Amino acid sequence: MRAPRDGGGIELEVVLRFVDVATDALADAREEIDALNVYPVPDGDTGTNMFLTISAARDAVRELAAAGGDRSSVLAGFARAALLGARGNSGVILSEMLRAVVRRVDEAGAEERNAAVMADALRLASEAAYAAVGTPVEGTMLTVCREAAAAATERAGREGARARDVFEAAAAGARAALLRTPDQLPLLKEAGVVDAGGRGLTVILDAAETVLTGRRPAPVGRGTHTIPIPQPLSHADGEHGLSPDGPSYEVMYLLDAGDDVIAGLRARLAALGDSLVVVGGNGLWNVHVHVDDVGAAIEAGIEAGRPHRVRVTHFAEQVAAAALGAADREGRRVVAVSAGPGLTRLFTEAGAVVVEGGPGRRPSTGQLLEAITGCGASEVVVLPNDNDSVRAAEVAARTAESDTDVRVAVIPTQAQVQGLAALAVHEPGRSFDQDVLEMTATARHTRQGAVTIAARQAMTMAGPCEPGDVLGVLGGDFVVVGDDLLAVGTAVLDRLLGGGGELATIVSGADDADGALAAACAAWLEEHHPLVDVVVYDGGQERYPLLVAVE
Repeated sequence: MRAPRDGGGIELEVVLRFVDVATDALADAREEIDALNVYPVPDGDTGTNMFLTISAARDAVRELAAAGGDRSSVLAGFARAALLGARGNSGVILSEMLRAVVRRVDEAGAEERNAAVMADALRLASEAAYAAVGTPVEGTMLTVCREAAAAATERAGREGARARDVFEAAAAGARAALLRTPDQLPLLKEAGVVDAGGRGLTVILDAAETVLTGRRPAPVGRGTHTIPIPQPLSHADGEHGLSPDGPSYEVMYLLDAGDDVIAGLRARLAALGDSLVVVGGNGLWNVHVHVDDVGAAIEAGIEAGRPHRVRVTHFAEQVAAAALGAADREGRRVVAVSAGPGLTRLFTEAGAVVVEGGPGRRPSTGQLLEAITGCGASEVVVLPNDNDSVRAAEVAARTAESDTDVRVAVIPTQAQVQGLAALAVHEPGRSFDQDVLEMTATARHTRQGAVTIAARQAMTMAGPCEPGDVLGVLGGDFVVVGDDLLAVGTAVLDRLLGGGGELATIVSGADDADGALAAACAAWLEEHHPLVDVVVYDGGQERYPLLVAVE
């Protein structure tokens, strides 16, 4: 792994390596950080929220890089995914820090020294985080970020400083600042812990130092003991302290709104509660606040713009959910990712819990985790139904199993039709292991293909293609290039049936809204393969006029 050059910009391979190391490091430290969580609410989820936030950004970066995106597009995707995937108070603040850093990196000129750019990026991250928080409190991740930025700036000012030196200084400054947080926030000193969000930030900066230097920093002391959840609250410490009379709900939503209305929104939400954080820009914002009046918080968003992906968490219920054991959960459920409204109906009618997904809107680890833990089952089978969603599903499964007593199995289905086939043989009456085995075998033996339209010029296994060409897909590879949807669709079906088969499944997409293409393919099958049963569904998926499978 090469470290960044002294000038000319941070290389994309370094960014890719960083997001992997940082995500894995937060995954390892997640439970530790959750246990430190006493401020602003002792709900034991700071580590999980920070992990899910950066995990969403990592997934986007990896997807964009695999698709051939350049550094600017990958960094833009990083910033947007961090904003969209941010969870909880700490996650939203972290997303703003990350967005500030990648913006500065992307804007850096070729003549600028990387050391100076990264120090300035950390300074901007600190300023952005303070600006995003309604009432900044010292002794939190805000303080840790500010001290890290100060150490980075001092080191960058020395002659011959490199980016690796800057992050080494920043990580050391963050660790030192973290150990001082109990002296700045009395609640931490009383509990005998350092700040949870600050600890998460040191993990991320340590990851950056590891990527650039190859060295692993020394461990940080986290406090004398961990805090059971719920945490008894014996006092209210002024304006920022916790008390039994504090807000009962966490409200989060994405907001489509002009930048000019945000100041008014902040003022209105600040009057309703505390722990207010509003981050974003250019028409898209992530809003977080703790309130008692949930309706008023959402109404404030409606007056400012269009709130969506609204999440409301009742802290008492969150604590109860975290304490759910195997005895409190029952049955087995299947969680399936769906790429279209028709597919959603099919999965739902078969009894699955559906998470919306598909190309360009693949679900985050957090969304999958919510579905797994929120379905109330003691056993959960996950069907990601997309190659790029498999990793997110596996991370969500590991997180759910470590947080609860639920058993989770991820069947690595690569396509929607494989998920349909697996769900068709799902049998809750069987043992969990046997059910997973049968579903996995069915998915694996389901040969799948698709028909799509080329969006750009490219070289495929079947030769060159131009925008607008019809492409036939088999097992994820482009094997047919043509100019007629029906001809390509039947060619794909013919190849799938070359190895035999008893049942062909055809799923029409949004571009075949009347089902004419699917019906024509079914008629072709009846003529050329009369012994094969045919099932046609309206899937409504984008980008793929046809999805097909043979069992």
